[in-house]
Amino acid sequence: MGRSVIIIGAGVVGAAVADELTMRGWTDVTVIDAGPLPLTGGSSTHAPGLVYQANSSRMMTELARYTVEKLCGLDDDGEPCFLQVGGLEIATSPERLAELHRRAGWLHASGIPAEVVDPQTCVALHDLLDPEQVLGGLHIPSDGLAKAVRAVSAQTNRAAAAGATLMPDTEVLDILTEELAEGGRRVSGVSTTRGDVLADVVVCCAGIWGQKIAAMVGLALPLTPLEHQLASTTPVPAQAGQATEVARPILRHQGADLYYRDDHDRQVIGWYGHRPMPVAAGDIRAWGDGPDMPSVNAFTPDDFAAAWKESQSLLPSLRDTEVEHGINGIFSFTTDGAPLVGEHPDLAGFWVAEAVWVTHSAGVGRAVAELLVDGASSIDFHEADLARFWPHQVAPPYVLERDQQNFVEVYDLMHPLQPMESPRPLRLPPFHERQRALGGYMLEASGWERPQWYGDNAPLVSGRDIALPGEWAGRYWSPIVGAEAQITRERVAMYDMTALTRLEVVGRGATAFLQEMVTGNVAASVGSVTYCLMLDERGRILSDVTVARIGPSHYQIGANGPLDLARLRKHAPNDVFVRDITSGTCCIGVWGPAARDLVQSLSHDDFSNDGIKYFRGIQAHIGMVPVTALRLSYVGELGWELYTTADLGTKLWDTLWQAGQDHGVIAGGRGAFNSMRLEKGYRSYGADMTEDHDPYEAGVGFAVRMKKESFIGKEALADLDPAAPRRKIVCLTSEDPQALVMGKEPVFHGADPVGYVTSAAWGHTIGKAIAYAWLPAELTVEGTVVDIGYFDQRLPYVVTAEPLFDPTMTRLRG
Repeated sequence: MGRSVIIIGAGVVGAAVADELTMRGWTDVTVIDAGPLPLTGGSSTHAPGLVYQANSSRMMTELARYTVEKLCGLDDDGEPCFLQVGGLEIATSPERLAELHRRAGWLHASGIPAEVVDPQTCVALHDLLDPEQVLGGLHIPSDGLAKAVRAVSAQTNRAAAAGATLMPDTEVLDILTEELAEGGRRVSGVSTTRGDVLADVVVCCAGIWGQKIAAMVGLALPLTPLEHQLASTTPVPAQAGQATEVARPILRHQGADLYYRDDHDRQVIGWYGHRPMPVAAGDIRAWGDGPDMPSVNAFTPDDFAAAWKESQSLLPSLRDTEVEHGINGIFSFTTDGAPLVGEHPDLAGFWVAEAVWVTHSAGVGRAVAELLVDGASSIDFHEADLARFWPHQVAPPYVLERDQQNFVEVYDLMHPLQPMESPRPLRLPPFHERQRALGGYMLEASGWERPQWYGDNAPLVSGRDIALPGEWAGRYWSPIVGAEAQITRERVAMYDMTALTRLEVVGRGATAFLQEMVTGNVAASVGSVTYCLMLDERGRILSDVTVARIGPSHYQIGANGPLDLARLRKHAPNDVFVRDITSGTCCIGVWGPAARDLVQSLSHDDFSNDGIKYFRGIQAHIGMVPVTALRLSYVGELGWELYTTADLGTKLWDTLWQAGQDHGVIAGGRGAFNSMRLEKGYRSYGADMTEDHDPYEAGVGFAVRMKKESFIGKEALADLDPAAPRRKIVCLTSEDPQALVMGKEPVFHGADPVGYVTSAAWGHTIGKAIAYAWLPAELTVEGTVVDIGYFDQRLPYVVTAEPLFDPTMTRLRG
């Protein structure tokens, strides 16, 4: 029977959660909504229902794929919940046509059939299009139209048949909580207009009312309800007599921020090109406070004028029609475009599943049910985790600005390296002005300004063989990147590593705690540094971290972000304290053959190989600056990560820079760093490996110490054969600079898509394009030739043994 669960909100997300929970045997489920069922009055009730599966995020594509699969199998009293008429995305410019090829690649990488078709085929699929304007289209046969209200009805009825209780027309007034014997609080139920309802778990699926419900438990949800225009035409002559609701594929014209769908003899038009119109949570009406449902505001015709003009141009048949009806429908946006799913950090049992569109609704419902019942999702879900944000990313002004910008950019053509333009700058390393003085070309990472290369290094390009990438890979790139990488391997360079997340774990039980949390043995001597993984109970990778033992009960962890902090805090016992020290510290990586000469010239401490071996650390001084020096290198060269407090960061930079002039020091940017990382085959969590993967298939089994008595995930790993994974991440190379890709492209063997690229860069030392990709084990034999789908090209790559640079590790250990 499982635990008792209350779901607040019976829209398409709450309905999906209820259905998925009862399918898994958790039948003590109560679904509460302030509106009637199935027309609850939220975003689901007015949603246009277009489901396009193409997305740069594999997670979002998988959530949409499952939604299509599930809704195709559902009906409401014999009426289908999904009309699988296909999707057509059209291009009217060469740039947009190229983008369609890239989008097709995302779908191929996820195993979803799709094809870029010519203008004639576009018009054959959708006869209302003006053939003179269309250059091509992306056709996805499995896309279509979700009937959201039917999906609500079908899923809530099925849940009720399995034992769930439905409570429509019932408003939640408060969340009930109780103290835990071991400290802290947990939910115990909700107070409603029909009395109290008790439960072990409360899941907030309240949609545009989510902020109101979350505020009852002190949780600020980083989302913004925004108005989005939807209009319906008068009858279209070319659709006269159309017997079915939808006779054409759903249509999207992203270059003009528009989408279309049939509605019998009319066209429905959606428009993202208008000004952002945010709606404060407190301004959303209650039922009965207006002529329309609460999630609908009055149509503003002036905002729609440009959309109507463009629509009549693209679909000439509309010139004989008028706008008959329109709404400004309200739905939620987040700062990064992903849903918000997870448990309240300080209130056990209170979960949220918010900012979910109909497109991803069933997929999110499944994930929430799996998290509650099984403790983990069947897909990598970290991009949707509620705990993924830094504190500045949940500040109300930040949320409002970013959410509105995401509305503006929802259909924009975005480059993988394209940074947000505002609000910037936010987080600055203490030596930022030094970087600017050197001509640092800044990109942004989690709010940090981070140099991609330095303009002052431009003269270093002269006389060097720097391969030039193609146009797309050449954006946010400079040949200076190649010079910085080569000089790092020849001399010495300084790299800003301040954006690396740094956590401090202290307390009497710190060692025992970390021994259970990570796969490596951190109970080594003070000064040890251990590369480890954090796993879930299934043995899947949740993060990779470096754990430095600073003192007997004091550890510094190099982590991947807020999710690691949240995970450690959640599991920490009362005698262990976990603290984020990132903002109060900074880090400079000093790497290259001359790194020891530079660092030793500034210190009385012993930086010789005997004094500080590879993967060891010491407390030392660089000039006047106290540092924690860890002998690590993500670029494959001799050197150290030097950490100090933020107040001394500029002094540390100046000290190294001044002394480094005698050693030919340069400042290096992230572009060079990433190139050298891939030459060494070092993995990047979130790109190369995720919670979809286990250590052995990800090539990081060396970080697992199965002889340890216990760690999370050990039992699951014991059932795996380290030598026989069914898939692997492998290194692919090409000698053609124009073949350089960016990541997320599909990999083909013959005509079949067999995998996808995770990370890519040009190797400026080895002189080859490098791409890491996931492939079936049988295709990972060295010398196997595969093709990477890059826009409209198939680029041959060869499976190559790793690491590509310094396989004996002599440069690192010398």
